[in-house]
Amino acid sequence: MTQTVVTGATGRMGRRLIALIHGDPNCHLAGAVTRAAHDAIGRDAGEIAGVGTLNVPVSANLADIVVKADVIIDFSVPEASLNYLRLAREAGVAMVIGTTGFSAAERESIVDHSRYIPCVMAPNMSLGVQVMFQLLQQAAALLGSGYDIEILEAHHRTKVDAPSGTAVRMGEILAEARQQTLDAAGVYGRQGQVGVRSDTEIGMHAIRGGDIVGEHTVIFAGTGERIELIHRSQSRDNFVQGAIRAAQWLVTQSPGLYGMEDVIRAE
Repeated sequence: MTQTVVTGATGRMGRRLIALIHGDPNCHLAGAVTRAAHDAIGRDAGEIAGVGTLNVPVSANLADIVVKADVIIDFSVPEASLNYLRLAREAGVAMVIGTTGFSAAERESIVDHSRYIPCVMAPNMSLGVQVMFQLLQQAAALLGSGYDIEILEAHHRTKVDAPSGTAVRMGEILAEARQQTLDAAGVYGRQGQVGVRSDTEIGMHAIRGGDIVGEHTVIFAGTGERIELIHRSQSRDNFVQGAIRAAQWLVTQSPGLYGMEDVIRAE
């Protein structure tokens, strides 16, 4: 049984993680953490997740329960995630990071911590998205510079970072396939007299509204034809199942920073 602590336990992803961990015969919920002063503190995590009493109270202090864990699964916010990662490193506990919106400096901090503990970090833990990443690399390499690339992503109204981490990773993959960098090629939205589109740019556009779980569309627009690759998440369970899969794999690994492609390749 993989002893698992869930941070961000009262969020959408956290609640589904608790529910699916409870239903997984190879996982056990060892703890649940949320931000201080949340009204769920002290309540049973299973009741918060809608799966009944699990006798695991929601806590605000990871330091008190990290010693019970084999692995932490984190879907929270960057500042909290980095604090959790520091505690994981001190305790020698593996960590799966699904949080997005990290700055370049914060990502460097994650790399540093991962020299001491095994860590999986991925902007999207869906198997389908991992397949789409590979398809995008192949399409960009095969189509070459004769096709303009635009990325469109849509998420629920409460998502705080834009573009999504998944869209950014797609942009990085496409830029690398064209021997570019996303920093140089990325164009984020357009307004006003923007001029003629360049041959090298990669357009990036974000939609926020309602309860959209997550949609990513990549358009390759050529002369006389257009190719579109689309991934639509119909529920959060595909992300959660991927995170649990990553956690169970990670606890047997050496220190280092891994991605979902490593998890999938190994199985």
